[in-house]
Amino acid sequence: MAVSVRPARPSDAKLIAWCMLMAGRSHLKLGIWDFIICQPDEICLEFLEKLTLKGPRHMCSYTEFLVAEVNGHPAAALQGFDPLNNGYLTSTEQMNAVVNEMGLTEKDMAPGRENLVAFMTCHPDFAEGAWVVEHVATRSEYRRMGAIEKLIEAELDIGREKGFKLAQVGYYIGNNPAERAYYNAGFDNPVEKRHPDFERLIGCPGMARLMRKI
Repeated sequence: MAVSVRPARPSDAKLIAWCMLMAGRSHLKLGIWDFIICQPDEICLEFLEKLTLKGPRHMCSYTEFLVAEVNGHPAAALQGFDPLNNGYLTSTEQMNAVVNEMGLTEKDMAPGRENLVAFMTCHPDFAEGAWVVEHVATRSEYRRMGAIEKLIEAELDIGREKGFKLAQVGYYIGNNPAERAYYNAGFDNPVEKRHPDFERLIGCPGMARLMRKI
């Protein structure tokens, strides 16, 4: 089984959109992107595909992702970013552009802004000086083939080359497979955040953050 890692390309936009949606859902039926976009799956995926292709470069751009191929087939993706210089706010302009392009209205998007407030009650804090790994997901037919391990290793190399000494990753409390995968990749020192508003929205108690040196 040959697993290789490469930078994402524009042609990977559908895979990246799927990975973002699935990573946001974690082990649950619905996740943060469902609650922000508040539309059926096909609209959510179209939104995220357009977002990852929308310039200029931003946190959710395909340019920030790595893709793992299994025997030449794109199978998994994740991203890494510097929250100080390429954090969530860098995608605001592009998200608004996609909203307008898709004809979504203020009424369509208003619930998403309220949901985001509840979600952020448990979003892990960014550790000072940490390279952040996020949006980690693998197509079901390629799981347990080592794709995520290879991706994390490659992403930590990028953080190291950029001068970072620490990396962090977050996951929903109760996502035991993700927790095991991150511990196996050398992450540790869990810090949890729990809040009833998050649990009412997402369906799990909160989120945890893991750290490791790189």
